[in-house]
Amino acid sequence: MARLRHFAVCVNDLEKAAKFYESVFDLKRIGREDLDIGSAIYMSDGVINLALLNFTGAAGSKASDLKNPSGYVGAHHFGFQVDDLAEAQRRIEANGGKFFFDLGEERQGNFERKFKDPDGVIFDISKRGWQGTDGYRK
Repeated sequence: MARLRHFAVCVNDLEKAAKFYESVFDLKRIGREDLDIGSAIYMSDGVINLALLNFTGAAGSKASDLKNPSGYVGAHHFGFQVDDLAEAQRRIEANGGKFFFDLGEERQGNFERKFKDPDGVIFDISKRGWQGTDGYRK
């Protein structure tokens, strides 16, 4: 069974956005990553993981599927936690979805397998889930 547990939003200022969601909705900061594609602050209400993203440079363009990721704000992708990655991928592709790329290492930590739906909307699947969600498994 798939469970919607992750949303990602591109923002201009990670700290400003994180403070907003902490102050307004009482979300908790649960992590931060700084990668070659950009940076992220992860927030949670205990059930859903909200990733605040800021993509940078050429690597960010590829990962975000944007020609110029700097300055883009808005919804970026969402994620489903699944019980079986291979079966979920089979079902996605059988219904017109296309593999996009893997983020992270499948056997450790925050691993996401990213796809595009038939309209090109980016989404990802994860077996372990996301930090701060009710189904997260290390």
